[in-house]
Amino acid sequence: MLFRALSRGFASLFHTRMLMLMVWPVLAALALWIGLAILFWSQALPWIDSQLRQYELFQWMASTWPLAVIGSWLTGLLLLVVLIPLVLVTAVLIIGLFGMPVMVRHVAGRDYPGLERRHGGTFLGSVWNALAALLWLALLAIMSLPLWLMPLLWPFIGVLLFGYFNQRVFRYDALAEHASPSEIETLLARHKSDFMLLGIALAVFGHVPLAGLAMPLYGGLAFIHLALDRLAALRDGQPAGVDVITKIE
Repeated sequence: MLFRALSRGFASLFHTRMLMLMVWPVLAALALWIGLAILFWSQALPWIDSQLRQYELFQWMASTWPLAVIGSWLTGLLLLVVLIPLVLVTAVLIIGLFGMPVMVRHVAGRDYPGLERRHGGTFLGSVWNALAALLWLALLAIMSLPLWLMPLLWPFIGVLLFGYFNQRVFRYDALAEHASPSEIETLLARHKSDFMLLGIALAVFGHVPLAGLAMPLYGGLAFIHLALDRLAALRDGQPAGVDVITKIE
C-alpha cells in the first residue's frame, strides 16, 4: 500500500503543473533562510562556538593539530547543516498551505474522478494543523536534544522527527476537500501507522542530496494518493489496502 502511494506519487510528479509547484516553494524557503542567515550569521557563529566549547571532545579537537583545522570550520558547517532541514520544513509548510488544494484537484481528477467531495476541512483548519505540526516538531526536537550527543543516533532521530512532521502536515490537507469531518477523524485514527510510515519513507528521501529538494511536492502527492485510496476504501466498505481505483473509474 505504501509502495503504491509512493509509486503513484512519483508518476503524478511528472506533470507541468506539478513541476512548477516543485520549484517556487523550495526557492521561497531558500530565499527566506539564506536572507536570515546573512542577517544573523555573525551572531549565530559565536553562540554555536561557545556551546561547542562546553564539550571536552571539541576542546580536545581545538587543541590538537590537524584536528584544530576541522574544529575551526565545524561551527560554520553545523550552521549550514541546520539550514538544510529548515529549508525543507519551510517548503513542506508552504506546499501544505498553498499547494495541496491544487495537487488534490490534479490527483483526484485524474485518478479518483468518482470520489465525492464532502469538504470536511478548511483553510483555517489547514493553518492550525500546520502550526500544530511545527510546534510539535520543535517540542520533540528539544526533548530529544540529549540523544543528539550520540552520533550513531543522529540519522534515526532526524528521520523520525521529519517523518512525524511530514505526516502531521500532509494527512489533513490530503483529506480536507474530499472527506467529511467524521471521515477525517476515522481515517486519522485507523491509519495513523500508515501515515507515519509514509512520512518516515519521505524523510529518508529528503536526505538524498539534491533529489531531496523534490520531497515536499513528492510527499504531498504520495499522501494524497494514500489518503484518497483509504477514503475510497472506507466508503466502499472494503478492507484497508484493497485497490479501489478500477472500481472508481
